[in-house]
Amino acid sequence: NSFVTRTNTCGELRSAHVGQKVTLYGWVQYQRQGLFLVLRDFQGLTQIIIPQDEAHSQVKELLSNAPVESVVRVTGIVSPRPPGQENPKMPTGDIEVRAETAEILNSCKKLPFEIKDFIKKSEALRMQYRYLDLRSFRLQSNLRLRSRMVMRMRDYLCNLHGFVDVETPTLFKRTPGGAKEFLVPSREAGKFYSLPQSPQQFKQLLMVGGLDRYFQVARCYRDEGSRPDRQPEFTQIDIEMSFVDQAGIQRLIEGLLQHSWPEERGLIMTPFPSMTYEEALAEYGTDKPDTRFGMKIMDISDVLRGSDIHFVQNALSYPHGSIRAICIPQGMRYLTNKDLEALKESAKSQFNQEIVEIIRRPDGSLKSLLTKFLGEKEQSELIQALNMQEDDVVLLAAGEHKQVCSALGALRLLSASLLEAAGLALRDPTAFHFLWVVDFPLFLPKAENPTELESAHHPFTAPHPSDASLLYSDPTKVRSQHYDLVLNGNEVGGGSIRIHSAEQQRFVLEQVLKEDSEVLSHLIEALEFGAPPHGGIALGLDRLISLIVDAPSIRDVIAFPKSFRGRDLMGNAPDYVTPEDLEPYHIQVSWPLEGKEAKKN
Repeated sequence: NSFVTRTNTCGELRSAHVGQKVTLYGWVQYQRQGLFLVLRDFQGLTQIIIPQDEAHSQVKELLSNAPVESVVRVTGIVSPRPPGQENPKMPTGDIEVRAETAEILNSCKKLPFEIKDFIKKSEALRMQYRYLDLRSFRLQSNLRLRSRMVMRMRDYLCNLHGFVDVETPTLFKRTPGGAKEFLVPSREAGKFYSLPQSPQQFKQLLMVGGLDRYFQVARCYRDEGSRPDRQPEFTQIDIEMSFVDQAGIQRLIEGLLQHSWPEERGLIMTPFPSMTYEEALAEYGTDKPDTRFGMKIMDISDVLRGSDIHFVQNALSYPHGSIRAICIPQGMRYLTNKDLEALKESAKSQFNQEIVEIIRRPDGSLKSLLTKFLGEKEQSELIQALNMQEDDVVLLAAGEHKQVCSALGALRLLSASLLEAAGLALRDPTAFHFLWVVDFPLFLPKAENPTELESAHHPFTAPHPSDASLLYSDPTKVRSQHYDLVLNGNEVGGGSIRIHSAEQQRFVLEQVLKEDSEVLSHLIEALEFGAPPHGGIALGLDRLISLIVDAPSIRDVIAFPKSFRGRDLMGNAPDYVTPEDLEPYHIQVSWPLEGKEAKKN
């Protein structure tokens, strides 16, 4: 209540305040028959008793007719509620304020939706009237928790560990590789700035400049078009250190999260477990495993190697062929035939992967298209290898290792959702399972042209020390010093130890990635002036907070988010500008036919 004219907030008053004269400011949450109203502010609710005597008739008329969500000031006396009328669900439920004077500071017109968390409203409407949506307890709580966590992160990094908070430019130039960047026109004809997708180059240059430890709550931009649950502008906790190795960065982040973690979410234990990229792919079918539940992918190649099943033998004849499976616990009890067909169709449409199901009946026997090819001994070995119990369902896939694992990894998550929808508790929403994934490949084949390579992380990532020589002979086999932080199956951070040799950086850009190194000449030249070994990481703040508060979307932890299509529905951005506004930038808009019609209208 410092610096303001209220005496208390609406969530503050208790029995200890009885008898005190208080002044409250807030929004009318609810009003009943001219007898009382509930006043709300950022901290909570207080019941206001509307006076019924003639002396306060003006106050009664004013408060009885105040529209819901109007802003009012009320001065009155704190009183205990009558016996039996206490509300244990409200922190202020033991008291009420008997109004003596009141003033409507701003009346509210008819609302487009009710400001209540349990009222369903479309996301488009919520974003169009975001300033109203922000009044909800849920968004208020999310944004305040976010603020507290960021403040604690600053304390940990700056006050406890000597990091320097540095703001880096948002107007820069295009970076090769990575996500598409937004372009910003300049007054020099044909020349454009680019909004950086991260402060990557700047933080490396700060290490060359001797700052030693940098961090920033950084705004980042990616022109990724219409992607669900992504934002064109987002926030990351950006960190870089000199003279550090992978283990040092990991310990730093574990300490940072422990220090800033909200007490009401329980304790998080460190050190976080770690697994390699290859292990994650083999056991979970993804590089961001959700380790809150089992159903791991199991290799049953050896069990079926001696069988006469044609597609099995065909898969095993290839260099990277394997037979793998997941076991869905109690699948027959919780999943319908329609569910099983949907799972198989999903694998076929997304991964071009055929799936065969195996069911263990209550009598212990197996039901599957494969059983006629398997003797009793092989069936028994299969049951043992998969640890199949009665009513379990196994989904089996054969083919190229990575494709098989990716398909089964997707089915694992889809099966978990189906089981939970049917009533089987599988993933604890209050559990937080952190995991480091390490030893990623340094390069991956390009999807559009597999004969060419692209960086798995970004082109500044250093090779694994054990694989450094392979960089020049067989780059496809090189592991990187790249590490991802995963929380409940979501990537919440990623970083790497950087290349600090100009020669090696030039080789990676020109010889491996076939990029024009001239675009990065400033960074390569900087590496020639005594650049220290360095590394860093960036935590996705929006994603991290959304997981902590169990929000359905990252838009629920951002004050003013963009829509699914990257639009600001409240301010109607992006918007047209006049030819006169474009003239200094040497730009003319070539309107498509529908654009011309839209412009006219």
